[in-house]
Amino acid sequence: MLTRFLIVILAVLNVGVALWWLAPRPQAASAPVSTEPGVATLELLPGPATAAPQVAVSTAAADAANASTGNALAAITAAPAAVAAKPAIEPATPPDVATPPAKPVPEQCVSLGPFADAAKAQAAIAALGADALRSRTRETPGKPASSYRVFIAPAATREEAQATAKRIVEAGFSDYFIVSQGEEANAVALGQYRNREGAQRRLSSLEAAGFPARLAANGNEIPPGWWLDVAMRAGVTPAALQQRTGAGQQQSLDCARLR
Repeated sequence: MLTRFLIVILAVLNVGVALWWLAPRPQAASAPVSTEPGVATLELLPGPATAAPQVAVSTAAADAANASTGNALAAITAAPAAVAAKPAIEPATPPDVATPPAKPVPEQCVSLGPFADAAKAQAAIAALGADALRSRTRETPGKPASSYRVFIAPAATREEAQATAKRIVEAGFSDYFIVSQGEEANAVALGQYRNREGAQRRLSSLEAAGFPARLAANGNEIPPGWWLDVAMRAGVTPAALQQRTGAGQQQSLDCARLR
């Protein structure tokens, strides 16, 4: 369809050019004729070859028009090939996005204990091995009871309790009495003390004399002990550390106190 249209346009252009060259043109103004007497005038007669240049020019114009049309057709024909040859636009590669660093796992610390002495606390550190990133031992003071008493356990009968008391007096001890009622009826009380040291001295002397005396605290007493503070390796639980060390308790610990 496009080719036919271009051929029609070309034909119209050729006809237009031919008509333009064949159309009559106004004669150039004649030079003034001399009117002097005795002088002959020169006249230019039209020759038969006047139209030849017009035909030649028309032919050249037609050739130029044909060439232009051919170039246009060639450009139109080559356009799809050029479009086909144009490489497809490749999708832009997204820039590399840096992966944010993983947040560090917060450190976790725990206190294990109490241990009877420093040697047992040190043995617990050895049992933890590499699971303990940092560790230390610390001693905690005990809490004394309100008072302490020394006594001999209740006898089966009142007579047995009195016989025990008689032997205690014969051994040179005083300050005693037989409990007459309650859960400890027929027990022999041998003194009550404000501190453990005094009660312990009384107990030691009675035991040296062969009496099965006992020491008891009145109220809540917390004995001194040793604790192990540990910064745990990631992935280790406080319960696992408590089991490995044999500690009776575990308590959460602020790691800032262990630095």
